[in-house]
Amino acid sequence: MLNALLSRAMSGEKIAMLTCYDATFAKLMHLAGVDMLLVGDSLGMVIQGGDSTLGVTMQDMLYHTRIVAKGAPGAVIMSDMPVDSYEHDLADALQNAQALIEAGAHIVKIEGGGHMVETARYLVENGVPVCAHLGFTPQSVEKLGGYKIQGKTEAAGQVILKDAQEMATAGASMVLFEMVPAALATHITETISVPTIGIGAGAGCSGQVLVLQDLLGIYTGPAEKNPQDYKAPRFAQNFLGQTGNIEKAIINYVQAVKCGEFPAAQHSY
Repeated sequence: MLNALLSRAMSGEKIAMLTCYDATFAKLMHLAGVDMLLVGDSLGMVIQGGDSTLGVTMQDMLYHTRIVAKGAPGAVIMSDMPVDSYEHDLADALQNAQALIEAGAHIVKIEGGGHMVETARYLVENGVPVCAHLGFTPQSVEKLGGYKIQGKTEAAGQVILKDAQEMATAGASMVLFEMVPAALATHITETISVPTIGIGAGAGCSGQVLVLQDLLGIYTGPAEKNPQDYKAPRFAQNFLGQTGNIEKAIINYVQAVKCGEFPAAQHSY
């Protein structure tokens, strides 16, 4: 299933991805035409109520991957490798990645370039498909000084380009760009040999991903904070507000991605 989806992406079909954390939504999304379900460590925020992804554990990811796979056995599933599950030891990275695959994922996502290229290569060489997550990497939010756009300068953009090229060469099946300038993401998409997925990275990527709760317009920040103090990210769009129906909102998102209507200029940097 994964290889067929990658082939469609390389042939020019836009790929629509959404985050998913449970069986009910997995079934609904799959029937609505979502191409790939991302069991994201964003669950630390939208499910667990935290202010970042840093509290998410391997047990959390395994649990949610299993129930998503149960809800949509015919869907292509990507699972995030949570913080501290892959960065420090190749053997641990492989063991954890294989556990996610056994739980139902078809591909795992790791954050960062640089020394993570070798981790990606090791996983691929041992039979685990990998998606590289570049640009803003939520697991490094403290090092990055908050939720900030990445790749704004020429030098920073060259680093992201180099990381993407090296990840593709190492065997990564996909590259995801978060919060990078649209022109940069488009240029890299045209340069590398694997599909790209964007979130806050413009319409020039091979596909798009949104957090489900952002698509539904129901996320209002960490549990302990006043919802009135929360400002939705620029790249989010409330599709539910346009329809009043969850299933139709997801269908509209898929159609908007497929035809290139989403993301529009106002969703990009």
